[in-house]
Formats: sequence, C-alpha cells, structure tokens
Amino acid sequence: MKILMLVQRVNIEEKLKNATDSSYQIGIVIGSFIPFVVLLALAYWMYTSAKKRDKDL
Repeated sequence: MKILMLVQRVNIEEKLKNATDSSYQIGIVIGSFIPFVVLLALAYWMYTSAKKRDKDL
C-alpha cells in the first residue's frame, strides 16, 4: 500500500514551473481539484440521502 501511495504522489508546483503554456497550467489546476469536488459531491449525496431517510421514519 505504501508503494502505491509513493507512485501516486505528484508535485504540482514542479509541474506548474515546467509548464509549456498557460492552458497546460489551467489543466493541472483543474485536474488537482477534481478529486476534492468528487468527494464533496459524494458527501453531499450521503448527507441528503440520510436526511431523507430520517424524514421518512
């Protein structure tokens, strides 16, 4: 498991410094925020479904 975490570790600052143009930089920033957005959406879905379940009881 630790090996997998080391492989997935990405240095975003280094990628931004070595970016060829601004569109590549925008892509890096968007790509780094996607996991957080997915987690927030999942948390919101879980919250609303739990709230509906409590309301039905």
